[in-house]
Amino acid sequence: MRAIDLLNGRLKLRHLVLVVAIADQGSVLRAAEHLHLAQPAVTRSLREVEHILGVELFTRGPRGVTPTLFGEAFVEHARAVLAELRRAGERITGLADAEVGTVTIGTLLAGSNVLLPRAIAALKQDRPGITVIVQEATFDAQVPRLLDGEIDLILGRLNPIDDMRGLRQITLYSEPVRLVARKGHPARDRADLELADLLAYPWVLPLEQTALRRELEQVFRAAGLRLPTDLVECTSILTVRTLVQDTDMIAALPELVARTDEQIAPLPVPLDPVRRQVGVTLPDQRPLTPSAQLMLDHLREQASMVTRAGAA
Repeated sequence: MRAIDLLNGRLKLRHLVLVVAIADQGSVLRAAEHLHLAQPAVTRSLREVEHILGVELFTRGPRGVTPTLFGEAFVEHARAVLAELRRAGERITGLADAEVGTVTIGTLLAGSNVLLPRAIAALKQDRPGITVIVQEATFDAQVPRLLDGEIDLILGRLNPIDDMRGLRQITLYSEPVRLVARKGHPARDRADLELADLLAYPWVLPLEQTALRRELEQVFRAAGLRLPTDLVECTSILTVRTLVQDTDMIAALPELVARTDEQIAPLPVPLDPVRRQVGVTLPDQRPLTPSAQLMLDHLREQASMVTRAGAA
């Protein structure tokens, strides 16, 4: 198959926007509504792209469209191109007027409770015109979006990135993890409480693909125990806190989360091996936009304040 020349002027920016919209919406009709275009115009433009590429990008079905192998590959590159163009526009705007811009943060459990809200508040006080977008997901789910430019940085517990080229990490502070429960939890009445005693209660743990979950599994194995069978898997800090507050569930949470909640408290069962660094993960080669750099500056400042408060 000959190489396709996509720089000869036939492929337009609107083609990229349209293909991504179809992939996101799952149908030509919904994509047309999303783009405020007539369906025949969207269908015609899709045929133009497929003719230029010489392949079919979507298979049509009764419930919409599904990307083909070629479609998945093209959509991935189209997203990256559009993300870079958005970043270029934001950077030009930021250079011209540092009072406006957008920063998108992918957040994990650690750092989302205290550090991030404080940094956002400080940023907004400094630059009210900057829009901050926070998106919560696991680290593995955030990385491709970081590399594609859809988010500017990932905040949370630092994960090993030896096998992930194109990333760099900045440590902000170190924070232990504690086993927590509500203050009236019946386990608190037991003398010499041990990890094995807590298996009698329900647990809420992070998802399997998270670093914290893997470390907790190692703690259980080291104690000769299996994971709890009465289990909820969740990474939403709001959901975890509510479950712990309203039920007898036990959770493993960063110390700052436990320390700032009046209704929950650590249990006297140590998790000494589970102490990880909290920081930001950034793209190695792509420079930060002015808005993202300001966000990073405020994260560093607030992390320093959190560290000093913890040492006091």
